Amino acid sequence: MTAPTDRHAQTAVPIHPLLASRASTRAFTPGVDLTDGQVTALLEAARWAPSAGNTQPWRFLLARRDTGEFKRVLETLNPGNRDWAGQASALLVAVRTESNAKGPLSHAMYDLGQSMAHLTFQAAAEGLTVRQMGGFNAAALAAEFELAEPLVPTVVVAIGVPGDPADLGESVAGPDRVVRARLPIEDLLIHP
Repeated sequence: MTAPTDRHAQTAVPIHPLLASRASTRAFTPGVDLTDGQVTALLEAARWAPSAGNTQPWRFLLARRDTGEFKRVLETLNPGNRDWAGQASALLVAVRTESNAKGPLSHAMYDLGQSMAHLTFQAAAEGLTVRQMGGFNAAALAAEFELAEPLVPTVVVAIGVPGDPADLGESVAGPDRVVRARLPIEDLLIHP
């Protein structure tokens, strides 16, 4: 048996422990339900994210494990994601609205990302983990739940209690068994 991989971020300077310890996992503890309080806290965190002109161009479809909605969302995931996401306590579909009564919302995707970041760190504070997925069929999901324009499914998020990566099958375990890495700050800066 191998020792667990240290997934704590190796930062250039200390950052808040909640940020440094956050890691997306595909390993969830099976059979754990989210409490109503946890769900409300996650959605409150997302709700209070900043947005351009306070438009709040995000909507959410929450599907708890062992429900028909969960199975319907799960079926829209790419097969590789289906292999592990079924163990999550919930699947949350983050939906952006592309326009409102005043017209197009050019920052909707950015603002939705802000709300998901807030939800992610509230989850960490609750002892939960989230893994965001772009690997799903957005058109099938929109049709399945009759989401009309201007609503656009943008990401599906698996939420639950972190599990043991050793329990993951080899085909999906890779990211959970390697040290986390990021580009150095210098590579992120644009120098005019």
